[in-house]
Amino acid sequence: MTDHPRRITRALLSVSDKTGLIEFATALAARGIELVSTGGTAKAIAAAGLAVKDVSDLTGFPEMMDGRVKTLHPKVHGGLLAIRGNAEHVKAMGDHGIVPIDLLVVNLYPFEATVDKGAGYEDCIENIDIGGPAMIRAAAKNHDDVAVVVEAADYQAVLDELAAHDGAVTLTLRKRLAAKAYARTAAYDAAISNWFATQLKTDAPDFRAVGGRLIQSLRYGENPHQNAAFYATPEKRAGVATARQVQGKELSYNNINDTDAAYECVGEFDASRTAACVIVKHANPCGVAEGSSLLDAYRKALACDSTSAFGGIVALNRTLDAEAARAITEIFTEVIIAPDATDEAIAIVAAKKNLRLLLAGSLPDPRANGLTYKTVAGGLLVQSRDNAVVDDMVLKAVTKRQPTEAELRDLKFAFRVAKHVKSNTIVYAKDLATVGIGAGQMSRVDSARIAARKAEDAAAELKLAAPMTKGSVVASDAFFPFADGLLVAIEAGATAVIQPGGSVRDDEVIKAADDAGIAMVFTGTRHFRH
Repeated sequence: MTDHPRRITRALLSVSDKTGLIEFATALAARGIELVSTGGTAKAIAAAGLAVKDVSDLTGFPEMMDGRVKTLHPKVHGGLLAIRGNAEHVKAMGDHGIVPIDLLVVNLYPFEATVDKGAGYEDCIENIDIGGPAMIRAAAKNHDDVAVVVEAADYQAVLDELAAHDGAVTLTLRKRLAAKAYARTAAYDAAISNWFATQLKTDAPDFRAVGGRLIQSLRYGENPHQNAAFYATPEKRAGVATARQVQGKELSYNNINDTDAAYECVGEFDASRTAACVIVKHANPCGVAEGSSLLDAYRKALACDSTSAFGGIVALNRTLDAEAARAITEIFTEVIIAPDATDEAIAIVAAKKNLRLLLAGSLPDPRANGLTYKTVAGGLLVQSRDNAVVDDMVLKAVTKRQPTEAELRDLKFAFRVAKHVKSNTIVYAKDLATVGIGAGQMSRVDSARIAARKAEDAAAELKLAAPMTKGSVVASDAFFPFADGLLVAIEAGATAVIQPGGSVRDDEVIKAADDAGIAMVFTGTRHFRH
């Protein structure tokens, strides 16, 4: 390969998204570049008063089969794939009347958008582009001679090089565009293959592809010595990837991870039923509460562990209002995320110029299907999202004493939170607020102890006569393998317990609950989170 620029004499343009098309085509034509195009793109260019050759005139074949066949032709692919410095290729072009195509501009049929709007099967199939990816791959392979553009964002880069190099583009740019082209077709095919897997209800297809679109390059990853970037997937799930950043510093890798954890948790709380607030630190909730207002919910959530809340993420399930904004900005907070915010609240947050405010438009649906991914050495773990919701579970009281109505309400609340805490998880709750959270311990009994100790620390800070675990309920994300963890919770003052059940020692654990006179409920559903 050579490093010198390649002059552009002929361009083939075929785009679904016509943003910037006419301006780009006009600039190309002004440089004497011949324009070749297809269907609606050709019509748009011609309507702008520009000379354009229809691809049918280039190939000698009409567009056919409802547009399915128009560019799949040797005169198109030969013009893209021919190596200009190869005598045999040049002779073949001459023998068969093939002219070189130096610039290919293609963006693909909007398959992802078609799926996203809930279109039917046949409509989705018709929006699978065939000729576009074929041309893109051909042009990208032959990037020593051909430049390929797959999105309007790169039009200006091409025009700048044409201006700087007397109508030519450099190999450096052609390589960059080729790499992007292959990434685009890979992401496109990933969206199609994953859609097919969903249609066929295939949980484990033989090949699993994952594709994404760059949202932003990050300063670094989890630690400063790690590189990182943030990508959007075709899934349009409300959250940090779809939110609008109103103000504040650029989000970091850890900000994004923690904000996602917070917003997924607050999405469990129906905004039409209650206001709710989740405070997260290092991807774990350190305070969660329902309240009569966002301010009330925030105050209750903060009381659980105000030390950990410092420098945390605050997620809300309703429109951020002024009174909540004032309270949240009283302490150092990294990110606030909510569905929306009032103008007054935005103005209040603006006083903290580094505080990031994200508005997501809506809440994530905790019951929605979807996939989650985790990398391991040499592999990728893929599973369906944990979309089990406690309101949908059949709860079974297994102790002599049944939970009271107030206890049952708090038990459901605590189990809702436990779903979003790293395992092993113990959550104490009282009056629809967490009062102690034990997260990520190798032993469940240690999680119970840590959560109780957290409650003692909070009581000391708030100058309470006793920890708020007195008269609380407790949730465990998985069964108690022994009675020891339960006994710690009882000692902390819990009066009712919710857990999945299913241990070989369930009888021993139930007996310990009965001996203490507390109520216990089984959900039959585990919420491990790693």
